[in-house]
Amino acid sequence: MPATIVQTNHTPFAKVAIDPVTLDIIENALRNARVEMDATLVRTAMSPGIREQGDAFPLIADHTGKMIVGQFGSFIGGFLSNYDGTLEDGDMIFLSDPYSVDGAISHSNDWLVLLPVFKDGRLIAYTSMFGHQSDIGGKVVGSMPINARSIYEEGVRIPPVKIWKKGEYNADLMKLVMHQTRKPDWCAADLNALIASCRVAARRVVEMAERFGDDVYVSATQELLARNHRAMKTLLGQAVSEEPVSFEDYICDDGMGFGPYRIKCTMWRDGETVVLDFDGTDPQSVASINFYLNENMFKMFFGIYMIMVFDPQILFNDGFYDLIDVRIPEGSLLKPRFPAALSGRTHALGRIFDILGGLLGQKTPEFLNAAGFSSSPHLFYAGNDTRPGKGHAWFQLFQIGFGGIPGRPLGDGPDGHSLWPGFTNVPNEFLERYFPMMIERYSTEPDSGGAGLHRGGNGIHMTYRFLSAGTIAIHDDRWFVPPWGVNGGDPGKRARKILEKADGSQVIVGNKVEDLAVEEGDQLHFITWGGGGWGDPLARDPALVGKEIVQGLVTPQGARAYGVVADDAGVVDAAATQALRDAMMADRGGALPVFNTGPGLDALRAACQAETGLPAPIPPVWPQAEAAE
Repeated sequence: MPATIVQTNHTPFAKVAIDPVTLDIIENALRNARVEMDATLVRTAMSPGIREQGDAFPLIADHTGKMIVGQFGSFIGGFLSNYDGTLEDGDMIFLSDPYSVDGAISHSNDWLVLLPVFKDGRLIAYTSMFGHQSDIGGKVVGSMPINARSIYEEGVRIPPVKIWKKGEYNADLMKLVMHQTRKPDWCAADLNALIASCRVAARRVVEMAERFGDDVYVSATQELLARNHRAMKTLLGQAVSEEPVSFEDYICDDGMGFGPYRIKCTMWRDGETVVLDFDGTDPQSVASINFYLNENMFKMFFGIYMIMVFDPQILFNDGFYDLIDVRIPEGSLLKPRFPAALSGRTHALGRIFDILGGLLGQKTPEFLNAAGFSSSPHLFYAGNDTRPGKGHAWFQLFQIGFGGIPGRPLGDGPDGHSLWPGFTNVPNEFLERYFPMMIERYSTEPDSGGAGLHRGGNGIHMTYRFLSAGTIAIHDDRWFVPPWGVNGGDPGKRARKILEKADGSQVIVGNKVEDLAVEEGDQLHFITWGGGGWGDPLARDPALVGKEIVQGLVTPQGARAYGVVADDAGVVDAAATQALRDAMMADRGGALPVFNTGPGLDALRAACQAETGLPAPIPPVWPQAEAAE
């Protein structure tokens, strides 16, 4: 049965007209409250993933649970329909189980806090925030086992429970949860940061309602939703055709030797409603790369992409959801059946954005983006610090890596950026201060961005020197299937990882590895992938290519992908460049492709060992297919 909202004041909110100035003030106050949530979080949390990188996501919703400001869309409607309990003034919900909220959080490392905001006996809003915890127990450090076959192996699972009940704090619950983690100090601080952030936003909501009146505040939130609906209705009619278009992309492997895994989506418009159907997506994996995709979360992803490409001034919120129909097959990689493992879902989550770009750009190629840094690669490093004076103290690091943003209609993709715009890098000084490591190199990887009129952003080459023996784990992707280019642009270069031993020997390691032993003096070269290129590389200004050689973004050999002949100093040979471009133009034969996805899976398999130093993944076989044979 659905949740019961306990209110002592049952007077309905009156709908009142909102003048543009008041609406603008309330809108920007809500935006600022969201920023204040983030600021509170980073000043209170302890884990590097949240404090330094900002791996947390705020939400302010209206009294019905629809997101007004935020990032991932609202899960509250689904929560209310599934939560068999009450919500009262002074309550606060705490949870981490994705299956309990239909995938609104997508793995158990994400701890979520939900605060219903009451004023004068009436529910007036909700505030919420979730953040990634660096460790929640389970079979491996960091709680994200690559080879997990069920969610039970991935650490503590918290169903929706009241961490505060009518103003009383549940200390015993906290003791129980913190007893499961290897880093209770980090987790406790991070959880308190989530709580504080929600309380700050709740206070700002109440202040707005007190200043303008409850009815004005609530009416303003409804107008913000309605305004978004009107804007999105227009955008969808312009950008989405009634003729179906399809696009597919891949997760390279599952870390257990099988792959790639296909994600496919077909899009069309049926009247005013846009349908996004994931039929054709591969079945769920036995490993942890499954992504339990909440339909409302995907609607928000779709809306964000639409708004950022076509009209960035729109405040994105939940107002347009009835214009989108999302269909995800049960038992697929994007809607796995319980108790499928979910901890490695970041690759599928990120690949969704590449697929959205491929779908939305087919009608309007001039707005098309290439494939970019569609993941959040992780490095884990843990052990006992054996340096003098450290007393063999336990340490563990969880860090998110950056890569190349795709080439775009308006210019080059940024080098070394996060998938999530709000994420920031962990400073190297922080890493060297708190962990037994030295950062020997932190630079862009030359030529990793795909060539094009607008170059794809370069990936990052980060070299860690380990100062204490321990174990590492790596979660990354795009090492087998390259990030594609568009409108004639080339694919970006793929990711690779190299472990250089203290004796100078080197070994290529996989992009999804667990419990890899490292010794003092070993170095890990963590190289991420670049974004695909946009437009004809032969149309790029040779002088700009020469400048990028000087900047270390392109090498003289890499410049030839643009038909540019230049020396190490970036001096362009104009005559040789023209001759090379003429020859390349003559060899093309035909129009440039809208999508350049590379040589195809069969060719990638055949060349995998030679090109990457790793064996090609084995095509996955599912029990249903075996039974049919």
